[in-house]
Amino acid sequence: MTDIPPDEKDAIRQEFAQVVASLRAYVEWQRDTGASGFPKFRRPVQAVPHEAPAPAELPPPGPQPADPIAVLPPEPPPLPSAPPPPLAQQQPVQPAPVEPQTPTAPTVPPPPAPAPVVEPKVRLAQLVEEAQACRRCSLGSARTQAVVSRGSITPKVMFVGEAPGVDDDRQGEPFVGKAGQLLDRMIAAMGLTLDQDVYVCNVLKCRPVQRPEPVQIAACMPFLHEQIALVKPQVIVALGNTAAMAILGTKATIDTVRGQWRLYRGNRMVMSTYHPSSLLRPGPDQAKTRKTAWEDLQLVMKELGLKPPKAPVDV
Repeated sequence: MTDIPPDEKDAIRQEFAQVVASLRAYVEWQRDTGASGFPKFRRPVQAVPHEAPAPAELPPPGPQPADPIAVLPPEPPPLPSAPPPPLAQQQPVQPAPVEPQTPTAPTVPPPPAPAPVVEPKVRLAQLVEEAQACRRCSLGSARTQAVVSRGSITPKVMFVGEAPGVDDDRQGEPFVGKAGQLLDRMIAAMGLTLDQDVYVCNVLKCRPVQRPEPVQIAACMPFLHEQIALVKPQVIVALGNTAAMAILGTKATIDTVRGQWRLYRGNRMVMSTYHPSSLLRPGPDQAKTRKTAWEDLQLVMKELGLKPPKAPVDV
């Protein structure tokens, strides 16, 4: 500074004194406001370009008060958050207690209402109407009327033939011709009465023109099955080939199955014998066939606990 002229040295001293005064005033303001540390660097705001203002006049020499707006105080540092306690000091989170639930019984749907019970007498009358309206096979349109049954609906014995004949088709009842008259004598010889002990019907309910066909038998069997279920006979007597095969579900001929006890659906005793119409057929074996048929009926009487007649019976 020895080379600086005295007047310039005085100017430098005045300028330095002004800087020191401004710094002292700033520090005192920081102390009064309670701030500490250094002011944080602030990114300058991009100023919109505009015309440069005219140069301001230099402040007069001497100490100048600090501008609180131009010089902003530094932002206080954020308070540090308390660190989490060690794992050993942390209290385990207890789960919320679960109230025990009382088990409830599963919802069971109510049982279905039982089907209405129909009296056998009423149902048998309905079967007659259904048979009259039946068109399950071609016989329904060729008959005069359906032939369902005759006799007691609470029988000891149920006689089942093949199909209605001409007289049956005309009168509407089974076994009313010559074969039926012979059957009535056989029933009386056994000590049974038609009105109290016997139920008579056929496999087919309509008169066929020729021998019954398998499709016709299959169409009529539901009627026969329900008749057996409704009247509940102690014994079923199958008269002839068609009845024996349909009831027993066999292809064996009447000569093979006659005179032997078989079961219908495991719960009804069945005795097979010759049809009354074959007993009326003249021939050298007619007497022998009638005697054989009577022997079969005597087995039925024995099963029912009936005593055979003392006098010979001509059936």
